[in-house]
Amino acid sequence: MENNHIDQQFNEASKLSEEPTVFTGFDKVWDKVEEKLDQKKEKKKIIPVWFPYGIAASLMIGIGALYFLNKKEKEQPVKPEMAEHKILQEPITDTHIVEIDHTTKENLQKEKNKVYPKVEKAIVYSNYVPEPLRMPNHVSTASPPTYIETSDAVKSIDEVVMTGYGIKKKVESTTSSSTVVTTTNISPQYSAVNTLQGRVAGIQITSSDSRLQRNNEIKNTFNNINSGYLDNKPVMIRGAVSISAENTPLYIINGKVEGADYFRSLNPDKIGSLNILKGASATAIYGSKASHGVIIATTKKLSKRERKRMEKLQEEISKHKQILSTPNEESYDAFVENPFELTQNQPLSTFSIDVDNSSYSNIRRMINNGETINKNAVRIEEMINYFKYDYPQPKNNDPFSINTEYNDAPWNSNHKLLKIGLQGKNIPMNLLPVSNLIFLIDVSGSMNEQNKLPLLKSSFKVLLSQLRPKDKVGIVVYAGNAGVVLPSTFAGDKDKIIQALDRLQAGGSTAGGEGIELAYKMAQENFVKEGNNRVIIATDGDFNVGASSGSDLQTLIENKRKSGVFLTCLGFGMGNYKDNTLETLANKGNGNYAYIDNMQEANKFLGKEFAGNMYAIAKDVKIQIEFNPEYVKSYRLIGYENRKLRNEDFVNDKIDAGELGSGHTVTALYEVIPTDIKSDFIPKDSNLKYTLNASSKEFGDELATIKFRYKEPDGDTSREITQIVKNIDKRMASASLDFKFASSVAWFGLVLRNSELITKKDLSDIENLAKQGKNKDEQGYRSEFIRLIESYKTTQK
Repeated sequence: MENNHIDQQFNEASKLSEEPTVFTGFDKVWDKVEEKLDQKKEKKKIIPVWFPYGIAASLMIGIGALYFLNKKEKEQPVKPEMAEHKILQEPITDTHIVEIDHTTKENLQKEKNKVYPKVEKAIVYSNYVPEPLRMPNHVSTASPPTYIETSDAVKSIDEVVMTGYGIKKKVESTTSSSTVVTTTNISPQYSAVNTLQGRVAGIQITSSDSRLQRNNEIKNTFNNINSGYLDNKPVMIRGAVSISAENTPLYIINGKVEGADYFRSLNPDKIGSLNILKGASATAIYGSKASHGVIIATTKKLSKRERKRMEKLQEEISKHKQILSTPNEESYDAFVENPFELTQNQPLSTFSIDVDNSSYSNIRRMINNGETINKNAVRIEEMINYFKYDYPQPKNNDPFSINTEYNDAPWNSNHKLLKIGLQGKNIPMNLLPVSNLIFLIDVSGSMNEQNKLPLLKSSFKVLLSQLRPKDKVGIVVYAGNAGVVLPSTFAGDKDKIIQALDRLQAGGSTAGGEGIELAYKMAQENFVKEGNNRVIIATDGDFNVGASSGSDLQTLIENKRKSGVFLTCLGFGMGNYKDNTLETLANKGNGNYAYIDNMQEANKFLGKEFAGNMYAIAKDVKIQIEFNPEYVKSYRLIGYENRKLRNEDFVNDKIDAGELGSGHTVTALYEVIPTDIKSDFIPKDSNLKYTLNASSKEFGDELATIKFRYKEPDGDTSREITQIVKNIDKRMASASLDFKFASSVAWFGLVLRNSELITKKDLSDIENLAKQGKNKDEQGYRSEFIRLIESYKTTQK
């Protein structure tokens, strides 16, 4: 039936309410009204028609009034009801329901608009919260999900590092460890950590006290069932120079990647073997995820699928072990460090300058990989000259300035150091001569490694970015045979040059001699008069076909030097690296030599220092120093063992010497024993009968006289410059920052060579001296050297 007047009163009453109109006991009241109204169909109308409606209206108004009177005293929970065919004419405002609905919509919209960065790993360290908010990023099943830990307890964060990884090419290292701990070594009385400790040579396996934020699903699945045979501490597999104690291994259980908690839940009684992998053995199979080691656990009972997985895994491990067990065939020329000379008998010292710096980057690679340092790989002059020093630009028309400093020797008490520094003139790029460059690239089978040919290609692209459109580039390759890949092409056609580089593949033997012949022939055919004509050879130095012996190569390269074409040697790789071959080529071919172990080094040598390494401003630069016996009892040259010359060679223009590039710095150190000092390192005087004993007091306070000879890049006649060094008594506290740093580098080299001519060998003292000489260090190379000392220190404990 229709009751429009009652509905109208109900709606008007509800509009007066501050909240949605829902009366307590409304259903009972309405049932009574319906019952009264239905009775009129069965009974005769004894009472007026309006009477039932009046009763209903009175009851509703009375109950409504009672509801509003009691509202202030007691709040009843609101229970939403569905009213049939009720359409409100005005929107409900200022209610709890509207507020909740509005807030919910806002939150949903905020979440929808959020953009989460796609990262492989993002960790924010904060105070520990028992149940942190976890927001998983969807990543491939090949790697575990990423979680971002957050906490309201965090007041401030000093540093947050987020690293995004794209496509990563695997680079193998020769340093690795692999140890199998069989079931006979596992006892239920001990945890798995105790079982692993001390089992792997060169690797420290510990449990950390830091709390581990665990995934709730894993924790509920395993920790609630079994507390595990490990405590709740992560396992750390650490080498001698691990970066951080936070590095945790990868867990492989029956051939499948599992979490740390799964590993903890394993019962030692059910483990058949534990295989520990570190270094190349791990990363070669599992990539960067295994950079902190791998623990491979195999249970005694395996399913058919697990057995197949383990068989395949064992094949991979065996294959890489066989590759990595190849003996180190790197070659270095042996030499004996320069001895002390008696000034009275031998006042002259003559040597060729050396701008090479390959020794430092090669040693850096060895230390970073945890390898034993071959002392013959340590050429101290190349370590010193890896770094630039703050010398003034030359004046007048001289190609270089001469700078000297005399102060204490840090490694021998009461000894002195004389530092001699040359600074090449900086020539702007637009004034440099046109370049005719020929890339001679080794594509033999030995170059088929990630740190060889692929790194080589990327390095040459850095060099190409420095060239001007008017410069020209040609590419010659050699393997079983030599051939031209790209005829001389203007650098402006960069895409064509890069395409030629990208097509290169490694394979075959190494016809190095034939490749050199062809490269020099192309350079001569495209020779630029008064230009920069240069062959750039890139190889691991493994010449084994054609002119391969040291003497044959030396003769070949000496003949090619007469053509006016300069040479740059770039060494790549490890394991079979032939340092002695490349050093011979550079020393005898009017050239320089660098070892490229990573893209950082490629950017340094071929990018930042491109002009100095590719444009010679002086050639055949020689240094001869004459010490005054009045002040110098004995002396020795630090390094330059393979660059020493006979005294008569100084004025002989037919004798080859080193080249100086635009903006290059060259530094040499002499250790001096003053005449009033007693030292165990002074050579015994043979008291020769006819030795000249004339007095040198007439030269006043002159400590030494230094002479320099050089030629123009295209000249044949040398010029001479002379400079006097005064005997000034200074102490290390007054030394320049460059003096401190250069002497710390030389000191570190002497320790690496296990020199018998130094008394102090404390690495901490070397590190402190290097820190004193760090200076501004805008490029970060000096800071890297300090970190290198720190890394080496850990291997010596």
